[in-house]
Amino acid sequence: MSNSAPLHSSRWRQRLPLVFIVCIAVIGAILLRDYLGFDALRDNRDALVGFRDAHYTLTAAMFVVAYIAIVAFSLPGATAATLTGGFLFGLFPGALFNLVAATTGAVLIFLAVRAGFGRAMAARIDASDGRMKRLTSAIRENEAPVLFSLRLMPVLPFFVMNVIPALIGVRLSVFAATTFFGILPGGFVYTWVGAGLGEVFARDETPNMAIIFEPHILGPLLALAALSALPVVIKALRKKEAPL
Repeated sequence: MSNSAPLHSSRWRQRLPLVFIVCIAVIGAILLRDYLGFDALRDNRDALVGFRDAHYTLTAAMFVVAYIAIVAFSLPGATAATLTGGFLFGLFPGALFNLVAATTGAVLIFLAVRAGFGRAMAARIDASDGRMKRLTSAIRENEAPVLFSLRLMPVLPFFVMNVIPALIGVRLSVFAATTFFGILPGGFVYTWVGAGLGEVFARDETPNMAIIFEPHILGPLLALAALSALPVVIKALRKKEAPL
């Protein structure tokens, strides 16, 4: 009894960061939805531009911290934040600010989940059947190419792709690198859209967020995703051809 109590207390302390993230995410989804969207950016654009012109470095730092918080706490408004980065800072350094902030926020979730659940959850996943086990097995066998492909073509929500690698023991360096470079093409496109928001606002229009699905953009992304997955396919074919 005396040994189990300290162990139970230690587990809860490890999960506190994750519990805190979940609580903030729920509160943020309820209270901040109307303040972190495109409409808020449009309505406050003049004030934001004025503050940026007067305090550029401070604005950049505040923007990066705010973006990290949005991603780390899974708050609504990540797309609007990416547009804001382009609107305020241009394609460069706006894209760099967006990528660094999004990657940092993802790493914070990754670390919180890994600290909170660790090997116990990994063992449960290994004992399960179905799609989740197949996905985790594929990631473990080919960490970098699989994670990079999933970031390039996000068939899973961004938050889920931050959680699963932490649960199955993906190395932090691999997670951070594949996140940064995997979201780079999409982040570049949306920052580019944000950089042109001045003209969109002048015409009283809404930006075309479906631009990522245009053939001239989606085609290269699909090709890059297929290329990144090629080592996984080759490895699987070699396994089939290997003599028993």
